[in-house]
Amino acid sequence: MPPLLVLVRDLLLASRVTTAARARGVAAAVLRDPAALAGRPARRLIVDLNLAGAPEAAAAWHAATGGDVVAFVAHTDAAAIAHARGLGLATVLPRSALVARLDELVNVPPDPADT
Repeated sequence: MPPLLVLVRDLLLASRVTTAARARGVAAAVLRDPAALAGRPARRLIVDLNLAGAPEAAAAWHAATGGDVVAFVAHTDAAAIAHARGLGLATVLPRSALVARLDELVNVPPDPADT
């Protein structure tokens, strides 16, 4: 099981996330379809709130797995931020903050059960 799932359509951002994860020795799986998230085990999910259906899929994934969710969106998209928080997504960052904190956010320790 990869400790990190990345639900984004932006290929450039997906590449930045997986490159940062690989540099830290963290396995990451990139998904582009929110429906593909169901049943996927991981310890953390990074999700683009502008992807249709992603906020709801991320909330359902969090409820099912208990994994961390780091959601991101443009800092000016107050409606998306409020919607995500209403769904129980506690960590909602502006895209710029996600990029600035990427090394920290991809640093997901492996599950002790996997070792």
